[in-house]
This record gives sequence, structure tokens and C-alpha cells, in this order.
Amino acid sequence: MSSDGLPAFVAAELATRSDAEKAAAMAAYMKTDMPFFGVTKPDRTPVLRQAVRDFPPQDSGGYRINVLALWSGGHREEKYLAIGYARHFDQYITSAHVDLYRQMVEEGSWWDLVDDIAIHLIGRVVLAERPKMRPILDRWNDGPDMWLRRTAILCQLRHKADTDERMLFDFCRRRAHEKEFFIRKAIGWALRQYSKTSPETVRRFLEEEGERLSGLSRREASRYL
Repeated sequence: MSSDGLPAFVAAELATRSDAEKAAAMAAYMKTDMPFFGVTKPDRTPVLRQAVRDFPPQDSGGYRINVLALWSGGHREEKYLAIGYARHFDQYITSAHVDLYRQMVEEGSWWDLVDDIAIHLIGRVVLAERPKMRPILDRWNDGPDMWLRRTAILCQLRHKADTDERMLFDFCRRRAHEKEFFIRKAIGWALRQYSKTSPETVRRFLEEEGERLSGLSRREASRYL
């Protein structure tokens, strides 16, 4: 089936499942003015499943077009489905699309969108193409966009034993001075997750950094220690 109808299909399917009461509650929880259809994740799953089955990208260019077509929708669930669609096609999750994922992070600008992109899209590219991604992440970690800084810290969250420990600690150290809640939380979350794999190195990092890390970051990081 031609992918030209993908955004219309998704919008129509979400509209048939819409719930005004849930939409208001979801928007209030996310503290956003962006409208919701009021379709929860379990009810979005069959829509995503049919979208990837009936509207697969034919090539890398088609992947980009389809993801952006869904991303440009006016409701929050369309953005969730854009990320889910992007995540589904492993063969296209490469450094060739980092600019696309960066655009989504910058435009998403909130944790419900950014964290999914950081962990499941950027993170997978980093795991596969570390040498190419390191200078990009370096720029993001020191850059003006807070959500890209958060992305640089969180992108290794699922890497476990394959985590670049030096990069993780370096990025946390370089952002330790920040007062922004979402950065402090990201530092703690990233360290906490890695502590499941390497508790002693995380413990040593916390001891070495001491008060340079915020109380929030230290509490989150030491939760499993």
C-alpha cells in the first residue's frame, strides 16, 4: 500500500478511538497545550501495528518522509506513533537519520517525547556507531538546547555492559553544575541504571564528585547501591 495515506489513516484511527474526558486528563498530566485524542497506549498499539504493516517505508527517504508526516500531526498521540513507527524499522535507525531525531528532540521539548527518542532511537545509533556519534553527543552535551543535553546523558540508558563508562561519567560531570531539574534528574537516572551493571564504579564516581552533584542526582544514582 502506498505510504501517502499513512498520516490520514493514523488520524482517522485515533479519531475513532477518541475520548474527550481522557484527552483532558492526559493533557493536564503532561502539562501541555497540545491537544490529545484521548487514546491510551494499549489502544494506540493496534493502530501502530497496522500502520507499520500497511505503510512500510520503501527506502531510507520514505522512512524519513513517513516519520515526519506522522510527527507533523497536531495531536500528541500522532507524535507518539511517529516515534513508535521510527523505532519499528531497525534497518533505518542509523546515523543517516540523526538529524531527523535531533529535529524531533528539539521540537518535542518535553520528557514524554524526548526520552523515548533519546533511549530508543539515538541510543541505538550510539550503540552501533559510537565513533561517529561521540563528537555529535559532545556538542549536544555542551550545547544550548536543554533537551539535547538530556538526550546526550540518557542515550546509553539501555546499553548495560556496552555502556561507554568514560563518556557517561564525563557527560554527567560536565553537567553537574546545572540547576535545571530535567538535567539533574537525567544524571541520577543514567547513573542509577548503570549501577545495575557496575555498582562499584558508580559508587566511586559519586564519592569522587561529592557535593558537585546535586542532591537529586545523588539520591537517584544511589537508589540501588
